[in-house]
Amino acid sequence: MTTRVLVVDDQELVRAGFSALLRNDDIEVVAEAGNGQEAVELAHRLRPDVVLMDVRMPVMDGIEATRAILADWPADGGERPRIMMLTTFDLDDYVFAALRAGAAGFLLKDTRPVELLDAVRVIARGEALLSPGITRKLIAEFARQPAPSARPSGRQLAELTEREVDVLRLVGTGRSNQEIAAELFVSEATVKTHLGRVMAKLHLSSRAQAVVVAYESGLLRPGSAGA
Repeated sequence: MTTRVLVVDDQELVRAGFSALLRNDDIEVVAEAGNGQEAVELAHRLRPDVVLMDVRMPVMDGIEATRAILADWPADGGERPRIMMLTTFDLDDYVFAALRAGAAGFLLKDTRPVELLDAVRVIARGEALLSPGITRKLIAEFARQPAPSARPSGRQLAELTEREVDVLRLVGTGRSNQEIAAELFVSEATVKTHLGRVMAKLHLSSRAQAVVVAYESGLLRPGSAGA
């Protein structure tokens, strides 16, 4: 299947560069946008599978655009796109806000071409968030951020089965579905089923948010085994 991508960045040369790198047998760049407002309009009209979204842009930044795209997705629009944030910096407050808004993850703009292609394919499948190394830095930094006002309640977490809690904990450490399956001695399909139930029960839209919940809920702490 062809993955349809919308590229969003306020610098024309950067957009053109990403678009050129992404065009492949299994990836189609359906449009480019120069700010968040254009991104929202194009995403709702073209319904791409993946949106590469710059964080800092004029008119509407990437965080607001991410929130608008996902929150206002039409009921008849099919599956919502997966949004990958693009940033010049390793980690910053904007990235955490984007993850809470529902972004699927983030990439640095100096990512190698082969890594960019792989990331788009992975995000399109919904199978992974970030590399374990990036995830470790993400959660360590996240632990120092102020807690958001909205978080899953204890009642919601209590609704998870023991195995679903295991899966959520391992997702929080940055493990892939394959790695989780090996650790729990189950199939990847079973992992996907459990993760789907976790996300449905906690009203999450991405693995990124699942990582945040794993730490906010106390299931994991920075420096814990595997994190």
